Amino acid sequence: MKTVKIDSRGMHYTPLNQKIRAAVADGAEEIILDNVLGQRFIGDGLRGNVRIIVNGVPGGDLGMFMSGPTCIVHGNAEHAPGNTMDKGMLVIHGSAGDAVAHSMRGGKVFIKNNIGYRGGIHMKQYEVEARPILVVGGTAHSFLGEYMAGGLVLVLGIGKDKAMTDRGIGSGIHGGEIIIRGEVDDFLLGGGAKKFKFTESDLERIAPIIKSFCEQFGYDAAEFLDTNYTKIGPVSSRPFASKYVWE
Repeated sequence: MKTVKIDSRGMHYTPLNQKIRAAVADGAEEIILDNVLGQRFIGDGLRGNVRIIVNGVPGGDLGMFMSGPTCIVHGNAEHAPGNTMDKGMLVIHGSAGDAVAHSMRGGKVFIKNNIGYRGGIHMKQYEVEARPILVVGGTAHSFLGEYMAGGLVLVLGIGKDKAMTDRGIGSGIHGGEIIIRGEVDDFLLGGGAKKFKFTESDLERIAPIIKSFCEQFGYDAAEFLDTNYTKIGPVSSRPFASKYVWE
């Protein structure tokens, strides 16, 4: 495997991303970034199968428009990792800020701990092959899955008494599904969201995702392979139609 190491200490994000792109163009299969501290746009628009290891805390929009690579972060991440991502995977061994997986349209984003507000906002999906997946090991703040149009958001609540305690879950959701470990209080649901029974069939469908998440972070998947989940989806495909167009 051709590996390239880059010391990012004190480097502006522009030359850092230029070095990453040059390494990919030169055939690098793995790029290791050391001493990352707030540099934005890492991995944006990259294609192919390159693997990027980030040692530190990347700045906003990690993996934006990315299509294929895998990016593993040994630390936390700032806002909007996975923004409008097409394919590939982000694995964050920490927490992340607001708008995680914003407008994501394919691939996977795995967060070991917690995320901020509006996680999964406006995720979308094209048939089966382009289905974005966001898995959060801990919890998420308000407006999780806001205006979702497709894909899956899964919150496991590891180490929490309740996986979700913030309001506005699924506000304006009109496609896709939000699955949360344990019971979810009705008053936490946003407008346009509705709870559905989580079935054995649902568990069979998401079990490979749970196993993949647990493999990344060293958890025992068996602890999560039961039907103790709440499934949340849209009431309709146009929840706010009467509000905006006077129908």
